[in-house]
Amino acid sequence: MAIVYPFKAVRPKVELAKEVASPPYDVLSSEEARVAANENSFLHVTKSEIDLPADLSMYDISVYEKAKSTLDSFIEKGILFQEDMPCFYIYELVMEGRSQTGLVCCSSIDDYENNVIKKHEYTRPEKEQDRINHIRITGAQTGNVFLAYKNVSNLDRIIGAWKKDHKPVYDFIAEDHIAHRVWVINEAETVARIVNIFKEEVPCTYIADGHHRAASAAKVRHAAGTQSEKKSDGFLTTLFPSDQLKIMPYNRVVRDLNDIQVEDFISALQDDFQVSHADGAVQPEALHEFGMYLDHKWYHLTAMEGTFTDDPIGVLDVTIFSKNILEKLLDIEDQRTDKRIDFVGGIRGLQELVKRVDSGEMKVAFSFHPVSIDQLFDISDSGNVMPPKSTWFEPKLRDGLLTHLINN
Repeated sequence: MAIVYPFKAVRPKVELAKEVASPPYDVLSSEEARVAANENSFLHVTKSEIDLPADLSMYDISVYEKAKSTLDSFIEKGILFQEDMPCFYIYELVMEGRSQTGLVCCSSIDDYENNVIKKHEYTRPEKEQDRINHIRITGAQTGNVFLAYKNVSNLDRIIGAWKKDHKPVYDFIAEDHIAHRVWVINEAETVARIVNIFKEEVPCTYIADGHHRAASAAKVRHAAGTQSEKKSDGFLTTLFPSDQLKIMPYNRVVRDLNDIQVEDFISALQDDFQVSHADGAVQPEALHEFGMYLDHKWYHLTAMEGTFTDDPIGVLDVTIFSKNILEKLLDIEDQRTDKRIDFVGGIRGLQELVKRVDSGEMKVAFSFHPVSIDQLFDISDSGNVMPPKSTWFEPKLRDGLLTHLINN
């Protein structure tokens, strides 16, 4: 059963919450972060390369040391403060009229290692090492791991009642028009009830977003050795009931056609897909359908019978795409490491695919139908993993509102 802990969050003054709160570190480039960051933005901690020379590697040790000094400075200046007692936190996001509410807590690293917290992706080594360095040097988990669980009515009632009976400590609308509200659960009896519900009624949780952050937290604990106080046995998570979640597609762009001419590439696709010209941008509306943008034209692709199987992995569109296009035609075997492929979150829209191809940076782009939450659960329960970057969840939690110090 799932183990969760309250914790003493480091969080911003109420009047500074909107300024401090920042998009997750991995959804902005360094250039975008430099433009987006105000004086008090938490991007100065999570993407601290923005305060160092632009030609410096974002993985240089001085980047993590800068993050540490900035976090310390924010606390010393009173921009951030630490809670007096361990608490749970409720985090509600509202995007385009749709609301989702999660519980912010520390989840057990033992649960992660024992597969009580289930995974559906492999991690990329360089991204994992980046988070290890950031956590180890700052002494803080600054980014949330987004977990999902199958709905528990008792927990829904407790969280709903707390929201109704208490005012949020933070309540603002960010520049992307997403509303963020946070409540502090600081009543010992309610905290204990929540801990017990997870112990008794939640057999497992599922990583929706944040595989690298979770894996890195576990490795930081191991690197610290055996500690009598077990200071880093929990890692920062926000848990959402599955019926409130929405998954967006995770699209692909590819740098070249592996020396295949455009006409020959389209012809080769027809062995496994029905291919037709489209009048405009293609956002697939059903499983096994894809959009393709190539040579300033959009195409609609439908996978033929025989290109997929009925098992949890084989039925996925990302698997169909990987086997029949990436591996078969483009000689891309490992999406985790091959530099010829990149991933574009669905929130950026199809125009981002067009932009990256028309700029000459990429040769071809593919749009996908989103994976369902039930597919994610099926794959995780089966012990399998999806191809990398298969899911994109929106809205996203903001960094900086709730930070976990692992040495406190």
